[in-house]
Amino acid sequence: MPTNPYFPTYYQGHVGEQGLAQDLVDEQIKMFGTDIYYLPRTMYKDSELGDIHYSKFQSQFQVEMLLQNVEGFGNNSEFISKSGLRITDEVTFIVSSRRWTQAEAQYNPPLTVAGRPNEGDLLYFPLTKDLYEIKFVERETPFYQFGKIQFLILTAEIYEVTDDNLDTGVPEIDQIEQLFSSAFKLVMDPGGIGNFTVGEEIVGDEFLARATSAITGGAVSGTTISDGGAFYNPAIPPVVTLSSPPAGGTRATGTATVSANGIVTGITLTNPGSGYTSAPTVTFDYSPKDNRAEVKSWNPATRTLEVINRTGTFTTAETITGVTSGAKWSPFTFDTLNNTNSAYDQNRGIEDTADDIVDWTERNPFGEFGNYTGSV
Repeated sequence: MPTNPYFPTYYQGHVGEQGLAQDLVDEQIKMFGTDIYYLPRTMYKDSELGDIHYSKFQSQFQVEMLLQNVEGFGNNSEFISKSGLRITDEVTFIVSSRRWTQAEAQYNPPLTVAGRPNEGDLLYFPLTKDLYEIKFVERETPFYQFGKIQFLILTAEIYEVTDDNLDTGVPEIDQIEQLFSSAFKLVMDPGGIGNFTVGEEIVGDEFLARATSAITGGAVSGTTISDGGAFYNPAIPPVVTLSSPPAGGTRATGTATVSANGIVTGITLTNPGSGYTSAPTVTFDYSPKDNRAEVKSWNPATRTLEVINRTGTFTTAETITGVTSGAKWSPFTFDTLNNTNSAYDQNRGIEDTADDIVDWTERNPFGEFGNYTGSV
């Protein structure tokens, strides 16, 4: 016979009980939790094999979470591996299911997996001023209390900064890559023009597309392609990014159209945005043939350019262009093995010592991580 509808079982629940439990969870997290920055990951993959080249974290939103392991970090914390010292501090956060749904609804574009936090995305914890990468999201503990999931449990590990791009608009977060990403210096040839600006992206051989925009009534009314670039894949058009309007406005979005010969021919606006007081800057993701990096510092007196987040290969035979500044300089010499963001880097000394032991004459047949001048 059917169960008694007036006495619901634990997994059926009652809307009143479910609402009470959710209210209590939300109240506890708001009282004893902290505001956490959530950074969605955007992955850029190889068009042929689908391998991930690099990731970008270009936006963020805040949601309150409760730190579960208040006695300290979990896991092994610090240990010596074959690659040196590793710090694997682990934290566990609890986030309200209802508050997560509300916070996620304000974010655009949608997450890779909608409806919950995603493994691989980052959390910024203001207390420790560290970034943590989400490793696992537990979605069924406790198991359907009153027939509903009231909160999610996030296990996250300290994020190891590599060449991923942080451009969230929050200075204390964005400066993390400036301090810890692998960096190297290029000494430029005399005769270049302009000055690079800190934080801008640089590309080689000027294959990057460019465009301008116009606004009407606070919304983007159109775009004009000023340079179609080259070598883009028509099947995978570059990502188009329009800068944000002042607070309270909505960022415009659009998609690029690429011709069969790899040139960007236009932009189709998918959302004209709102609240703009001046025409937004339009930037394109990179051409598959582009070499790129981000400017960490530029000294015009010594013609020394320090870069982070390098992807691809720079050579001394090409011109490097600042995407926003328009500065154009050609490298004279550089050393990709010398990480200027590390006081303990010994890659150059190790390779030089190895080369003295074994003379490869022309080149190392097993490949090299980097070298002087020439190219990587």
